[in-house]
Amino acid sequence: MRNRFSWVGSEKDFIDEKNVCSIDRVAVGRFGGNSSAGQYKNEDGCIVWVGENWEFAAILDAHYSAESAELIIRTLDEFQHELIRLIAKPGFHDLQEKLLSIFQSDKFLDQCKKVKGETACLICIRKDNYLWWFSVGDCVVYVFHPDFIALNQFQLNQRQFYEWIGQVNTFDKAVPCFSSGIRELRKGVNRIFMTTDGLLECPGEPFLNPIDLVKKLDGEQLEDAFSLILTKIEKNNVRDSTTMIGWTVNISQQGSIPSDGVEN
Repeated sequence: MRNRFSWVGSEKDFIDEKNVCSIDRVAVGRFGGNSSAGQYKNEDGCIVWVGENWEFAAILDAHYSAESAELIIRTLDEFQHELIRLIAKPGFHDLQEKLLSIFQSDKFLDQCKKVKGETACLICIRKDNYLWWFSVGDCVVYVFHPDFIALNQFQLNQRQFYEWIGQVNTFDKAVPCFSSGIRELRKGVNRIFMTTDGLLECPGEPFLNPIDLVKKLDGEQLEDAFSLILTKIEKNNVRDSTTMIGWTVNISQQGSIPSDGVEN
C-alpha cells in the first residue's frame, strides 16, 4: 500500500480527464479542467505522506507556470525525513519553525527568483486529535463534523489573495505574510477536505456553499464522493484545474466542551 505520493500538473495535466486515487487512507481527486472552456495547462500540485497516527498533505495552485509548485514539491521531498521526525514530537511548534526556516533560507529564496510564476501553498498535518495548517494564498481546508456543522462552522483558513511563494514571494518581504492554526478535532467522525480554487470558482458555483460539500462527502465513500464532485464541475464546464485531498479521522477522545455544558 502506498503511503508517499507527489504530483504536479506539468507531469500529467488531466485536462478533460477526471482522476481519483487513494494513498493509504487519503483520497486525492484531480481534474485539469475542460479544453472546451479554454483550458490548456494544469499548474496544480500535491503531496501526501501517511504515518501510523498522522497525515501530511500539501496542495498547490500555481500561476503563470507550474515551476513554483515543482520547486516546493522538490523542497518538501528533500526535507521529508526531517519533517516526519518533527511530526513525532509533541505539538507543532518545531514543525512550523522548520518550515519557516526552509522557506526563508537563502537557498530557497534564490531558487524562487529563478522560477517562472508563483504558487499558493496549503499544508495540513493531522496528528492524533489535532489538525495544524499553514497557508499562503487561496487554497482552502475544511473540517466537517456534526458539532461544527450544527454551528455553521466549516472552513479553517480564509482565502488570501495577492499572496504566493515563487517569483513573487511573501517570504522575500520584510515581513512574510501567511496564516497558520491548530484545531482540536471532535469525538467521532471528522472529514478533512482540502481544495484548490477551481472547485470554488466553477461556473454556477455548485460548491461555494460548504454545506453542498457536506452533502456529497457525508453520504459516500470519499473516492466515490470525489468522483461525483469532479463530474459536477466537469458538466458545469469549469476551465480552471481542481485538485482535492480528503481523509476521514475517527476520534475517540472527547473534545473540549464548555464548563456548563451549553455551547451558546
